[in-house]
Amino acid sequence: MDSGTSEVVHEFLPYFRAYKDGRVERFFGTDKVPPSINSQNGISTKDVQIVQETGLSARVYIPSTISPGQKLPVLVYYHGGGFFMGSPFCPTYHNHVASLVAEANIVAVSVDYRLAPEHPVPIGYEDSWVALQWVSSHYNGQGPEAWLREHADFQRFFLGGDSIGGNIVHNMAARAGVEGLQGVRLLGACLVQPYFGRKESAGTGVEDRSWLFSCPTTSGFDDPRINPAEDSRLSRLGCSRVLIFIAEKDDMKERGLFYYETLRKSGWDGEVETVETEGEEHVFHLFNPNCERALALLKMLASFINQDKASN
Repeated sequence: MDSGTSEVVHEFLPYFRAYKDGRVERFFGTDKVPPSINSQNGISTKDVQIVQETGLSARVYIPSTISPGQKLPVLVYYHGGGFFMGSPFCPTYHNHVASLVAEANIVAVSVDYRLAPEHPVPIGYEDSWVALQWVSSHYNGQGPEAWLREHADFQRFFLGGDSIGGNIVHNMAARAGVEGLQGVRLLGACLVQPYFGRKESAGTGVEDRSWLFSCPTTSGFDDPRINPAEDSRLSRLGCSRVLIFIAEKDDMKERGLFYYETLRKSGWDGEVETVETEGEEHVFHLFNPNCERALALLKMLASFINQDKASN
C-alpha cells in the first residue's frame, strides 16, 4: 500500500482511526442491539427514520408498563463520540438510555445523527436540530410516530447528552431559545461531562484535535458552537434549568466548569447546577454502568427530569 494513502490523520485509540485516503476504522459503536417490545428490563423500543434522503434516524423508548393514553416526560438524547463515532443502537448507548427510561419512567428519543469525517460538522448539528423538530412536530397529536402522539408530554420536555452530545444539547437549547420550538415546553437540559473549547486551552488534548478533525471549516476555539464565551445566544438559552455533570479525573472537567461559570454570568434567567463525581474519569457511567457512582448519576438524572411532576 502507498505509504501516503495509509498515513493516519486522526486517531482516538482504542476506538477510532482515520487515514489520509479517506478510509475510516471504527472500533466502537458499530455493533447493534435490535429494537424489541417488552424486553427483560421492562422497556420497549422501535427504530424510526426521520429523513429518508439522508438516513437520519432515531431509536424511540417507552416503558413496557405504559397505559393507553398515559403521558410521560420526553427526553431527546444525543450520544457522545467526538462527532465521529457512537450510535444510539450500540450496546453502550442503548443500555444507558434504556436504564434511564426505566429509572425515570419517561419516553426517550435517541438521535442517530450522521458522523464525520464522511459527514463533517455542521451536519451533526443540523441533523440534531431536524430530529428535535421532528419530535416536537407530534405535540398536537399529529406526526408519524404513534408512541410520541399517544405518550409524549410536550409540556415536560428535556434534552440530554454526554461528551460532545452534551455540547449538542447546549446548541439545541440555544437554537430553541432563538428560533423557538413549537408546541414544546423545554424544561431542562442535562449535560454529562460535556465537551467545550476555550482559547486558553486550545489544542491541548485529543478532544480539541477531535473537534478540528470533525469540523474542518471551524474558526478554531473561538467558534461559538464550542466556546460558550463566544456564543451570543447563551443568555437566551431556551430552557429553564440546566444540570451539568463533571467527573473528578476527567480531562474535560474544567470545560464543564467553564460552561457553568459562563452560563451563570450570561444574564440567562434560569437555574444551573453542577454535580461532580469523585474518583471517576470521562463517561465512566457508560463503561461501568452498574457501579455505585454510575447508579447515583442515573438517579440524579431521573430526579432532574421528574422534579416538576408534582406540579404538572
